[in-house]
Amino acid sequence: MELQCPKCNSELVRSGVLKRRCEACECDYKLHAACDKCGDELERLQACGAVNFWCHNCNELKSKSTAVYTLQEI
Repeated sequence: MELQCPKCNSELVRSGVLKRRCEACECDYKLHAACDKCGDELERLQACGAVNFWCHNCNELKSKSTAVYTLQEI
């Protein structure tokens, strides 16, 4: 998944598990994953290299492809 900086539209670089960095404007962002149905924040589950998410509100396992991602500056 390629994400662009909201400030300068440069491509963001992965700097941690759910962190991204813009090298152009030197801003750091945290990636938030929300449920595609209810909008609640998802809990990240990782086992044996596979990453999924859990929605406590819907009580469902969600794949990373169905999550809605947003960036928050840190």
